[in-house]
Amino acid sequence: MNKYFITGIGTDVGKTVVSAVVTEALEADYWKPVQAGELQHTDTDSVMDLISNSKSKAHDHSYALKTPMSPHAAAEIDQVEIKVDKIVEPKTANRLVIEGAGGLLVPLNHKDTIMDLIKKEYKIILVSRHYLGSINHTLLSINELRRRGLTISGIIFNGNEHPTTEEIIREIGKVEVIGRINEENVLNKTVIKRYANLFKSRLETI
Repeated sequence: MNKYFITGIGTDVGKTVVSAVVTEALEADYWKPVQAGELQHTDTDSVMDLISNSKSKAHDHSYALKTPMSPHAAAEIDQVEIKVDKIVEPKTANRLVIEGAGGLLVPLNHKDTIMDLIKKEYKIILVSRHYLGSINHTLLSINELRRRGLTISGIIFNGNEHPTTEEIIREIGKVEVIGRINEENVLNKTVIKRYANLFKSRLETI
C-alpha cells in the first residue's frame, strides 16, 4: 500500500489539516512519528477527531515530547535523545499517512532532520501557506527535496486563493498542484470530508 509523507514549508502551515484531508480521502491510517508538545491533545487526536470514516487507524508516536519546540530541543528538556533507527514505521495493510514536524530541516538531534525520515518510496505532499516569504520557502523546500533525490508528488496550498503566488510556484517549482484548502470559519468533519471528496481523485493518481 502507498505511503504519503506530509511535510510543510515551516511550522503552522496546516500539515495536520492536510493530513486529516488525505487520511479521510484515502481512508488511510495515520502516524505522527514525533510529537513535540500539546500532549493533552496531540496532532493525532486532531486528525482522528476530524475524519469520518471507520477504516482509518492511528498509530502511536515513536517520540512524544512535552515541550512545543524543535524536537531536538524538546528531547533535551525531556533528557532523551531522538534516534532515527528507533523511529520504526508501523505495520499496516492499509495506506499510511505520515505527518512530519515543522519543516524539512527541523532537527531531530544534532545530526538528523525531519528529511531523514522520508524514504524514497514515499509519496511526498508539500503544504504551502500563503504569507510574505512563502514563495521563497516553498521553492527552497522543493529544491532541497530534489537535491536529496526525493520526488514530490504534489503540493497543497493552505489559505485563500493567491493566483500570482500559486502560478509562480507551479512554474518555477515544476510541481503538480493537488488543490487548495481555503480559510474556513470552522474546521470539522463536514469540512474535512468536503475537501477529501474534492482531492480524492487527484490523490489516488499521484
